[in-house]
Amino acid sequence: MSGGRRAAVWTAVTAAAVLLAVSIAVCVAIGPVRLPVATVIEVIGRRARLYDGPVSVLDDQIVWELRLPRVAAAAAAGAGLAVAGAVLQSLTRNALADPYILGISGGGTAGAVTVIVLGVPAGGLAGAAGPAAMTAAAFAGAIGALLAVLALASGRSGALTTTRTVLAGVAVGQLCAAYTAFLVIVKGAGDAARRVLAWTLGSLAGARWTNAVTLTGATVLALIAVTAAATWLDALAFGETTARSLGVPVTTVRWTLMAGTSLLTAVIVAITGSIGFVGLVVPHVARLVFGPLHRTLMPLSALGGAILLVWADTVARSLVTDQELPIGVVTAAIGAPVFAVLLRRSARRETTA
Repeated sequence: MSGGRRAAVWTAVTAAAVLLAVSIAVCVAIGPVRLPVATVIEVIGRRARLYDGPVSVLDDQIVWELRLPRVAAAAAAGAGLAVAGAVLQSLTRNALADPYILGISGGGTAGAVTVIVLGVPAGGLAGAAGPAAMTAAAFAGAIGALLAVLALASGRSGALTTTRTVLAGVAVGQLCAAYTAFLVIVKGAGDAARRVLAWTLGSLAGARWTNAVTLTGATVLALIAVTAAATWLDALAFGETTARSLGVPVTTVRWTLMAGTSLLTAVIVAITGSIGFVGLVVPHVARLVFGPLHRTLMPLSALGGAILLVWADTVARSLVTDQELPIGVVTAAIGAPVFAVLLRRSARRETTA
C-alpha cells in the first residue's frame, strides 16, 4: 500500500471513529425525555472522572443506567455483525454471505423460542422464559446449529468447501425455522407469540451494561483476530490453489475463522435476537469504497456496522410514539434498498466488462 493510500485509509478510519462517537452522544440524547448532547457528555465525563461539575441524579440515571448501555450494545453488535459478514464473504467467496448463512441465527432463535413458548429451563437456569434462561438457550441453539453445519459440510478429509458449507447452512437454517414455526403454531399464543416475533426480528430493549461489555469484548477479540489474519484472507480471495502456493494453511485458516466468526454471531444472537442486513450490506459498501484489502476492510466494516446499528436502534425506539419497532425491520428498510443499488452497480460493471 502506497503512502498516500495508507494516509487516506487512516483518515477514513479516524473520521468513522469520530462519527461513531458523535452518533453515540446524539443517540443517547434522543428519547421520550430529550436531553442536550452537552448533558450526555457531562454525565459520561463525570462517570469517567474527567468532569467534576454538577449532574442531576435523573440525568445520570437516564444516560448512564438506561440509554448508554443500550447504545453501546448496539454499536458492539453492529460492529460484530459487520466483521462476521466480511469474514464469511471472504471465506466462502460468496457475495451474498452474511453471519446467518451458516444457520446460526436460526439455531439461536430456535433455542430462545423453546424457552419463550415452553418455559423450559436452559443451561441449568430455571424459570419461565427468564432473560438468563432465554439467552443461555439461544447461545446453545446457535452453537448446536454451527456444529450441525460443520458436520454436514466437512468431507472425509475434513476439508470445508464453499458449496457444501452454504448448502448445509441453508438446510440447517430451514430446519430451525420449521421447528420455530411449529412451536409457535402449536404452543404459542398471545404474549408468547408477540415475544417470539420480537426475538426473530431483533431487539436491544433489555440491553444493560453486562450485555454491552460482553458484546464489546467478543467483538474486539474477533476484530483483533481477523485483522491479524488479514494477509491470509487476502490470499484466499484469489482461490485455494493460489493461497496454498503462498504458504497459507487453507483448511486450518478456514475452520478456525469460520468457527470463531460463528461463535461471535452466536453471542450477538443470544443477546439481541436476529438482526439482518448489517453483515451483508456494510462489508459491501466498505469494499466498494475502500477496496478489498482486509487490513483496511475489517476496521472500516466494524465502524460502519456500529454506526448503522446505533442509528437503526434509535429509529426503532423513537419512530412510533409509545411503541418500539423491531430493529430488524429498520435494518431491512435501510439495507434492502442499499443492497439493490449495489446489485445494479455490479450488473452494470459485468455488462461493460
